[in-house]
Amino acid sequence: MSLQDKLRAYTRLMRIDRPIGTLLLLWPCLMALVLAAQGLPDIKVLLIFIVGVVIMRANGCIINDFADRKLDAHVERTSMRPLVSGEVSVKEALTLFTLLGLAAFSLVLWLNPLVVQLSVVGIILTVMYPFMKRVTNMPQMFLGIVWSWSIPMAYAAQLGEVPVEAWWLFMANWCWTVAYDTMYAIVDRDDDLKVGIKSTAILFGRFDRQIIGLFQLAALGCFVMAGLAADRGVIYGLGIISFIGFAVYQQRLIFDRERAPCFKAFLNNNWAGMVLFIALALDYMI
Repeated sequence: MSLQDKLRAYTRLMRIDRPIGTLLLLWPCLMALVLAAQGLPDIKVLLIFIVGVVIMRANGCIINDFADRKLDAHVERTSMRPLVSGEVSVKEALTLFTLLGLAAFSLVLWLNPLVVQLSVVGIILTVMYPFMKRVTNMPQMFLGIVWSWSIPMAYAAQLGEVPVEAWWLFMANWCWTVAYDTMYAIVDRDDDLKVGIKSTAILFGRFDRQIIGLFQLAALGCFVMAGLAADRGVIYGLGIISFIGFAVYQQRLIFDRERAPCFKAFLNNNWAGMVLFIALALDYMI
């Protein structure tokens, strides 16, 4: 394999060619930084967290593919991933995971000790998540914790503490993550049942759409509470209204539980997060 082909394989392993996961991690992280700073966050902190999000999402993909390498061949959507096809060896994947983990940890060393402590927990959670699919029917709920861990870290970096307001945002993102990752899991449900992978899409069964709706509603309520705790105004309120619109649209897409529309609903959450973040930023600016 040529160097160029190997680099392409690494790119696919880290999902750099599919930035949706990075974006879904980024919006709540940026919201946390803006809320903690009550406007524009410290530029050094902002840059560290943006780079950290990119690195940790890539690292999460690597460890996920390592854990699932023997199962992915049996799932239509994942059958051509680099570890399955042999384009990347297990040793190469683990080496890349270690290097990226060290790079991410070196970034937080520029911040205060509380952030460093929280980052260690974050790395442990990232390593644990892929194996949750073997032991629980609720891996999406564990993913919600992993996906939300940047929020207390952001507050800690900006304020040196994690106030109650941060946990409203944490719970909002946790509920939102469970909702959209269950949409994603519906896409793979038939394959997952065959190979024994557990998911909330399987757990919720025929009530999947309704329970996704409840998680969307809970996320909405927690986003409202986070805004109230931070004394946000009308523009943030418009962002909340837009979030409701996106949720309704996603419910329409997943109504028949067909793969392509469910995946489209999952992707649509990027726009929901982006609009809500922009509304929050504008609320502080104006």
